[in-house]
Amino acid sequence: MKATKEVALSEIKDDLSWYLRQAETQEIVITRHGKPAGVLIGFESEEDWFEYRLQNDPRFLHRIDQARSSLLAGRGLKLEDIDLE
Repeated sequence: MKATKEVALSEIKDDLSWYLRQAETQEIVITRHGKPAGVLIGFESEEDWFEYRLQNDPRFLHRIDQARSSLLAGRGLKLEDIDLE
């Protein structure tokens, strides 16, 4: 889990590029008048960007929920029952 740092919006605006680099290794919570207003998320690689998009894609999350419900209802296959050859 990434560390979290809170930064005022006025500071972010002054040096966004620097904070974006910082966001690659820690979560940056942007505050407005001392209250959380948003989060700056940086990505170290394109793979990190892809994972973020996947984890936040409502279609993917819906499909995962469907698969879990199916398994809980006893529908599905066990991995060891699948013939891969």
